[in-house]
Amino acid sequence: MSVTINKQAMPAGVSLPAEQAENLYKKVFWRFVPFIMLCYVVAYLDRVNVGFAKLQMSQDLGFSETIFGLGAGIFFLGYFLFELPSNLIMNRVGAKLWIARIMITWGVLSACFAWVQTPTQFYVLRFLLGVAEAGFYPGIILYLTYWFPSHRRAKVVATFMAAIPISGIFGNPLSGWIMQAFHGASGWHGWQWMFMIEAVPAVLVGIAVFFVMDNSIRKAKWLTEAGKDFLEAEIRADQKDKHSPKTTAAVFKDIRIWHMCLIYFCIVMGQYGLTFWLPTLVKASGVVGDFKIGLISAIPFLCAVFAMILIGRRSDRLRERRWHLIVPALLGAVGFVVSALAADNTVIAIAFLSLAAMGVLTCSPLFWSLPTAFLSGTGAAAGIAVINSVGNLAGFVSPFLVGWLKDTTHNNRTGMFMLAGMLVIGAIAILKTPPKMVNR
Repeated sequence: MSVTINKQAMPAGVSLPAEQAENLYKKVFWRFVPFIMLCYVVAYLDRVNVGFAKLQMSQDLGFSETIFGLGAGIFFLGYFLFELPSNLIMNRVGAKLWIARIMITWGVLSACFAWVQTPTQFYVLRFLLGVAEAGFYPGIILYLTYWFPSHRRAKVVATFMAAIPISGIFGNPLSGWIMQAFHGASGWHGWQWMFMIEAVPAVLVGIAVFFVMDNSIRKAKWLTEAGKDFLEAEIRADQKDKHSPKTTAAVFKDIRIWHMCLIYFCIVMGQYGLTFWLPTLVKASGVVGDFKIGLISAIPFLCAVFAMILIGRRSDRLRERRWHLIVPALLGAVGFVVSALAADNTVIAIAFLSLAAMGVLTCSPLFWSLPTAFLSGTGAAAGIAVINSVGNLAGFVSPFLVGWLKDTTHNNRTGMFMLAGMLVIGAIAILKTPPKMVNR
């Protein structure tokens, strides 16, 4: 495999032969991308395992669909309010300290859900969990811009975000097994054991962050001086022609940022509509038993892993971003509509929920090739946080609306149709993005 190196944009003596450059990037990739994938698997499991807990928790505590949807979504209010300051702090103190702090605190709070008894307690803990985790995801996206130039980033981000379906593949059966196997042990319900057991990895991995992550290329002791010089020159060359806002205030005035917020909001609506309600949708199709529901729920995520990585690689190879987002968004919309119409047929419902998962989960990582194509420096730290925080308000709106629509209409169809409509709106907004701005 060959690489194109922009020698004119680099200082003399910094360029490397194509094969050495490729090997260097592979070394960087294997140093920390699998590890941050593990971090995100743990993060996402602790964020959405509430959807699995719902199978027992709602009945045990008497929570309605609306209460549960509001509690699931209120996480994102805390996330929204604290994400920008969190990312700016990380940009100042470094990823090692801040990512470790995030993971340890959210692990402790996730364990506290085992003692929830009232809706108020549920709401408060979900809000605090959002505050604790705020900054993790945009912090990682920002961290990747420190190491990889734009033309390599879609594949890397897609690989990192494969953690979402991976957490579904392993996390859903694990959650179902814990709830079923531990139910009644020491007088606790299965969902209480699930929250407690699945919180432990967050604390342990948070401690490991101190030993794995480096704050910058220059501080990486495992790289040679020549390798550091080359990587830093690549990042400088990538940022040279970007017309990025220079300050936090300028970010809020940049119309491109708000356009990105709209696109990401639509994508996140589909993503969390799927991940929070998938166990419920699988159960509604006729599957019985928590462990079996967990196994069947893993199928859409397994399909999504391959779609995310393959489409991410293709997007980098062709340096084309818009249509690699538009097509998955529209396929996700089709998946939601058909799975809703065929909700009582397990095979058809799972097939099209798999299509929906492939669509919406592929959109999530590929989206970040759009804003990071024109953001750099402080503009990147603030811009990524703003886009992610505003977009993730959909994480509040989506589960609440799906739950409210289900309570109101007494079926799942209306909620799925709403999610499909949001993906279509997102696809139209992507089409309106100038190709010269993002095709890098």
